[in-house]
Amino acid sequence: MIQLLASKKQNGFDWVDLSAPNNDEIKQVAQRYTLHEASIKDCMQPDHLPKYELFDNYTFAILRVLAANHPHEADTIQELTNKISIFFTKNYLITVHRAESDLIDLVKTKRIDTGRCDSTFHLLNSLIRESILTFEQPGIKLSESLDYYEERVFLRQRKSPILRGLYFVKRKIDVIRRLMLLSYEIIENIDSKERSDVYTRDLRDLYIRTQTLFDNLSENTAQLLSIYFSISSQRTNETMRVLTVFSVFFMPLTFIAGIYGMNFKFMPELTWPYGYPAVLLVMVGISTGIYFWFKRKGWL
Repeated sequence: MIQLLASKKQNGFDWVDLSAPNNDEIKQVAQRYTLHEASIKDCMQPDHLPKYELFDNYTFAILRVLAANHPHEADTIQELTNKISIFFTKNYLITVHRAESDLIDLVKTKRIDTGRCDSTFHLLNSLIRESILTFEQPGIKLSESLDYYEERVFLRQRKSPILRGLYFVKRKIDVIRRLMLLSYEIIENIDSKERSDVYTRDLRDLYIRTQTLFDNLSENTAQLLSIYFSISSQRTNETMRVLTVFSVFFMPLTFIAGIYGMNFKFMPELTWPYGYPAVLLVMVGISTGIYFWFKRKGWL
């Protein structure tokens, strides 16, 4: 569907929005604004990563926006985000997206309807800013999730699937962090020396803040996973230590029981009246000796 969100007569430029366009609509807009075939191809790829590219008669950019209703266990770029392609010059700006996006309506309400947008560059700056802001609140929620799993790890509560939950938190953080890194080129071109103003500098500050948030979350997740595996290894070692202690106690007792469990006819102790209590005393003596030896070594 093609919509004209801003007209040249009223705003000084055209803003054309294509929502879930078909091939005919794409060709129609491409012919009208002389869009290059390569950028159209990139525009139609649903999994394309963020980019900023200059063509002869326009600039092409791809943004990734966090999907509002993504699955809880989403862990890929396509599941977590939606793509918005942007073509712009001084005279027009074209946005193309397959999924319905509240971001487009939000920018239109804030900038076009209020008359607070005087150029396509200002509009582009607003679109990029709102796209980055979609990751801010989820970043805070991911931070809270990390705090929750950290508490579960250190308090040794095994009621919840800690490792599975941590995996999906890590995957989301890594995907968004990767998108932030790939978006750096867009910020560099928007806030260049020739174009820099108070709005672009504010956009750069927002980008740095968001990138720093996810860098810290990524480091914290890696550290928490390392601690989790260390604690799990420690628990395993503790279990093995207890089992080893028990085996040391029972090995000599099993040896003695094995000897006197043999059915040979000529075993003097079998006919000795005090044979049974004597063997029991020997077993008790061996166990007591092992116990005090372990205590002396500090293993108990």
